[in-house]
This record gives sequence, structure tokens and C-alpha cells, in this order.
Amino acid sequence: MTEHAVSILGTGSYAPKEEISNTEVAERVGVEAEWIERKTQILNRRYAAESEATSDLATRAAQEALENAGLTADQVDYLIVATSTGDSPQPPTSYLVQNRLDAWNAACFDINVVCSGFVYGLVLARSLIAVHPGARALVVGADVYSRILDFTDRRTAVLFGDGAGAAVVGAAAEPGLLAFHLASRGDAGGLIRVEAGGSRLPSSHQTVDDGAHYFRMNGRGVRDFVMEQVPPALAALCAKAGVGLDEVDHFVPHQANGVLLDELVERSGLSGAHTHLVLKEFGNMGSAAVPFALDRANRGNELSDGDLVLMAGFGGGMSIGACLLRWGVSA
Repeated sequence: MTEHAVSILGTGSYAPKEEISNTEVAERVGVEAEWIERKTQILNRRYAAESEATSDLATRAAQEALENAGLTADQVDYLIVATSTGDSPQPPTSYLVQNRLDAWNAACFDINVVCSGFVYGLVLARSLIAVHPGARALVVGADVYSRILDFTDRRTAVLFGDGAGAAVVGAAAEPGLLAFHLASRGDAGGLIRVEAGGSRLPSSHQTVDDGAHYFRMNGRGVRDFVMEQVPPALAALCAKAGVGLDEVDHFVPHQANGVLLDELVERSGLSGAHTHLVLKEFGNMGSAAVPFALDRANRGNELSDGDLVLMAGFGGGMSIGACLLRWGVSA
């Protein structure tokens, strides 16, 4: 086993029970259900119950991932939670998950790279384990976007659902996580934003009255960013790994919008890969989207040992996080 041999050992996911149809969302935002499906390919999504917060969803997904990996919580050395909708500004959501799991041997921290967060978390986990080969990391992506949606904004409110996905990462006989590509473009940060609630614009009666705590997105600008930046990033990643795009067996993208993803697959030269989509039933789950889709593919026995899997997150920041892995490599 080499110093850099790291792989995904298990996956998990969780979606809240409450299913929200296009008909329900359409009534709230003032459009036809057909319009939502045509523009997004989304049919349903899940919203967290009033008693559920991001840490609750994250804990459920983490428990599934540990079970799938055949590990217990006390065997986790690092617990990383990727989220942009944490339970509260403090404490970190990862500490709440640690407490619910009883993962007392884990060093915990949150990262906020919005929809690229899970892949960034994998990169961090891989780096930590490369220098501590016996360590295991639990990486969770979880978001509850239903709490920050403005239902007068039809172009964003129809897209999002709540959920969580997770992966256990550890040393392996051969490298499973082959290569990564991370990119950040802060000059495009205004395309996706929540303006109030931080040190720049603290919460006040005025910010609430102004709706400044709601999620805002420039949909056209985001689409242009994705189409211009993501295909060359995926090509560069595969080239770095010495793999042709036509050799990729599975593509697991951020579940942003079905129409956008159709175009992205074509532009990226990934039409020969199996693209795993869960957005029709679950919508855009933010940082949970990529690990949720990966776990569904894993539990559906759609991934075979030796398959090449390309994962790609992209979103607020603006950011891109892509990862190429060889499936089925274990310790």
C-alpha cells in the first residue's frame, strides 16, 4: 500500500419524508406545474420537517455510510461536514453530528463551498489520510435549502430540496481516489448569494423585511459559468489522470437542473458515460446532491468494481470541485 492509496469505503444518504410535488410548488410561486418540469426536469423534492435541521439529515446519512463501510463511529478520525445551511452560525454543524453519532475520536470541522463542498471535503480527507494512512474520514454533504427560499422568486424556489449524502474514506490497497480538480472564481461570487446574516450585513428587522436572508441566484449567469468553466475543468482532470473522457463509465454531477445537465454532458464529451440523476424526485440538494446520487448508484448496484466514476460539483462562490475515482478499491 502506497502513501497516497485512498478510497471510498462506504456511502450513505438521507432524504426527509415530506414529498413536495410540482403542483404544490407551482401554487406557491404562481406558475404551472408543467412549466417547472419543462424548465428543470424536476417532478418532486423533499422538505425537512419542522423538527429537522441540517445536522439531523447529516447524521442519518453518516450512519448509513458507516454501516455500509462496516465501521462504527468511534473508528472515525476526521468528520467533515460540507454545508451552506448549517444549524446556526455556531457551533459548527459537524460538532452536532459528532455528538449524535458519539464519534468522540474524530476531529471535526465544517466547510462551505456551497454545491462543490462534498468534493472539496473528499480532497481534504484524501490529504489527511495520505499523511496518516491508518486514519478514516467521514465526509458529509447536507443542506436544508427549503428554509431560505423566496417563494416569490419562481426561478429559484422551484429548484431546491433538502437532503444529505455521506462517504467514508480510508486507506486502500490501491488508489481509488485518482485525481482532483478544484477551482474558485470569487469575481463571480455575486451570481449565488445570501446577503444578510453575516458580519457585512448583520441580521436586523430591516434585513428581514427586505428579504435579505433568502437565497438569490442569477440563473443565466450561473448557466454561462457552468458551460464555460466546467467542461474544460473535467477535460483537464481526466488528462491529468491519463484517462480519456470516453473511458469514463459513470458521471455523477451536481443535480442543478436537468436541462442544464443535458447540455453539460454533451459539451463535456460524456455522452458515453452513464449519468446518474436523482433530481427528478429530489431536486437540487446543494452540497448533498453529489454524495446522494453516488449513494443511490452504489445501493442500486449500478457501480461495478473497476469502473471509472467522475464526480463534479459546481455552484456558489463560484466554485468547481471534480474528482475521478476507480470504484471498488478497498482496504
